[in-house]
Amino acid sequence: MSAVAVTVVCLVYAPIAMTELWPYATPGAPAIGEWLLGRSVSPEFVAEAVRDRMAPYARSLVPLIVHSVLGGLLMLLGPVQLLSAVRRRIRLHRIAGTVFAVTVYVSMAGAALYLLRTPPAQAFSGAAFWIVLATILVGTVGSVTFGVLAAVRGFPDLHQRWMLLCYGFLMTAPLLRLEWGALPSLYPGLSLQDINRVAIMHLGALVAFGALLASRALDRRTTVPGLTGTWAPGPVLVGAHLAGAAGLAWITNAFLGEGAQGRRLLVAYLVPYVLTHAVIAARAARARRRGATWAREEWRLHLAAQCLAPAFSAVTVPVLERTMGLDRLTSLIAGVGIGAGMLAYAAVTVVSLRILHGREVLKRQREFAELPTGPAAAAAAPVGVGGAAGEGELR
Repeated sequence: MSAVAVTVVCLVYAPIAMTELWPYATPGAPAIGEWLLGRSVSPEFVAEAVRDRMAPYARSLVPLIVHSVLGGLLMLLGPVQLLSAVRRRIRLHRIAGTVFAVTVYVSMAGAALYLLRTPPAQAFSGAAFWIVLATILVGTVGSVTFGVLAAVRGFPDLHQRWMLLCYGFLMTAPLLRLEWGALPSLYPGLSLQDINRVAIMHLGALVAFGALLASRALDRRTTVPGLTGTWAPGPVLVGAHLAGAAGLAWITNAFLGEGAQGRRLLVAYLVPYVLTHAVIAARAARARRRGATWAREEWRLHLAAQCLAPAFSAVTVPVLERTMGLDRLTSLIAGVGIGAGMLAYAAVTVVSLRILHGREVLKRQREFAELPTGPAAAAAAPVGVGGAAGEGELR
């Protein structure tokens, strides 16, 4: 059901993305997204958004058009990739995957040119939104790169995780447009710039959570050969929860000091955070009861990462203030906006290393089992190496 919902969103958003920037190149050109937004919110809301985006977009219009048109194409290629993988259409999956990866690189190159040509303070929705966009860009390019490398090296489980995370980052675009249409009813009078600031409080967390749910739904293994123990034992999870609680307390206090705007942003951050934390913790507990050791391990690794996200954000805020010369509120919005996505990326990296470590352990066990023993081993021992010493080394 969730795959159908994602497919519908992608198919609907594709023409919106492809036509979004036409009016900036040719005033009066049709744009499906503007037409829908004008009727769901108001024509004034759309006119204000277009006016505010005109100057930042003007200096990089061609790269942005390339980015948006190819972004629409990616919305169409995503469901093809998912369905071809599920139905095991290997040839179609490989061809579409190659086109998908190349399209990601070219589309993200267009976005990168826009960011490089636009000072953070002059970007649409300000420096915080610029930082979040740059982080999503790096995460998208990094995840598709690791996904391609995993496919080439013959690691389909890792390939699947990285490509789902890549597509999750890409899904921030249609989900943001949905929030443009929905949030004005909750917060009447807010500009599109303010709506963007509310949305980035949780978009990174939601798309990463969606990628995790998809990964676990497609991976039905209860165990992975070579994996023993856990990289997220009780003390690690306790420490992560304590660090996360401290980070949440700091973030809460910082937002509450910013008046009504701060409270609005805090709610937009806390509610999705608490819900996703509860679901991940519950899934980890259920996997333990079922004896699904691999599922439990992956859930626990992501749980530890999610707990550390607020602490990471809290540490990032003063760093952004000092390195980029930002005010406290802008740094706070940016730090919180990138925390969940970056820690989810780190969690997928740790999960990948966990799987690779298990395979390496299994490989060494097989090599050890194939070593000669007894008289054959003594005969094969090099001159100058005593049998007792060799046996001691093997033990």
